[in-house]
Amino acid sequence: MKASKFRENFWCPHFLSTIGYDSIIQHLNEGRKNCKEFEDFLKERAVIEEKYGKDLINLCRKKPCGQSEINTLKRSLEVFKQQIDNVGQSHLQLAQTLREEARKMEEFKERQKIQRKKIEVLMDNMHKQKQLQYKKTMEAKKTYEQKCKDKDDAEQAVHRNANIATPKQQEKLFVKLATSKTAVEDSDRTYLLNISLLEKIREDWQNEHIKACEFFEIQECERINYFRNALWQHMNQLSHQCVVSDGMFEEVRKSLEMCSIEKDIEYFVAHRKTGQVPPAPIVYENFYNSQRNAVPGRNPGPNMGRRGPPPIPQSTLGIEEDNDYSLVTECNIISNQHQWN
Repeated sequence: MKASKFRENFWCPHFLSTIGYDSIIQHLNEGRKNCKEFEDFLKERAVIEEKYGKDLINLCRKKPCGQSEINTLKRSLEVFKQQIDNVGQSHLQLAQTLREEARKMEEFKERQKIQRKKIEVLMDNMHKQKQLQYKKTMEAKKTYEQKCKDKDDAEQAVHRNANIATPKQQEKLFVKLATSKTAVEDSDRTYLLNISLLEKIREDWQNEHIKACEFFEIQECERINYFRNALWQHMNQLSHQCVVSDGMFEEVRKSLEMCSIEKDIEYFVAHRKTGQVPPAPIVYENFYNSQRNAVPGRNPGPNMGRRGPPPIPQSTLGIEEDNDYSLVTECNIISNQHQWN
């Protein structure tokens, strides 16, 4: 692995500043949030796949589709519905796989969180110690500087009053000077002690900061790699689903290749035919011929399957009149004669 980039680029010259560390932590939190978003995405995609799979299965099992078809096309439709049902089942399996991938992402995310927590707690304590010791050191420095000023004032007072002060006053000035010198020495030792403690804490903090940067960089590399592989795996799963579905669709296509229009027609004819003789035509039947044949005592003659054309009136042909056939005009004359008599 290349030299750590985090340990070289996340410092700040201000002694109490944690901006470099905070920037890394913020980035890691955003990465964890991104993992959570992908985890939720997989879960929602699983819900979609499950619903789609169940809808396909219900569609195949409840919705009729060419149920009255016969022979080869019927077999193709049966294969079609079975394969669509299989596609639905495969989507249910994909939904389960996606839930499993989401669970793995959640476990990875939580595992990194636990690992980070130890480092974060340690670094937070280091920051607090550094801030607390810095505060004590600055207070000791302030006290030391004030004691130095008091000593300087005492020395100046001794020099100013060397010729004008009484012995008793000079004695007081010297006592005050001696006291101020002692106070300076005490505050100086305290100040130096705090500086020493602060430096030790600073060194410890710096070492821990370097270790934290290296650890966080390794962890971030692992997260990016895991996230990338998870996305890759997700694409492979979707591609596999397409391949599986296409294989099932290919079974339908193979079945359709076996479908024969001629065989289906022949099958229908063989099982549903009703006969080969068409009905005879409806012919004209002369009403008067039927009445004449119905006169009592008259031989109706042979029963012909079909009647011939109606007879042509003889008056129109100019031949001898047949008493068995009368024109409409003659019938009317006979009827009138009966009325007159």
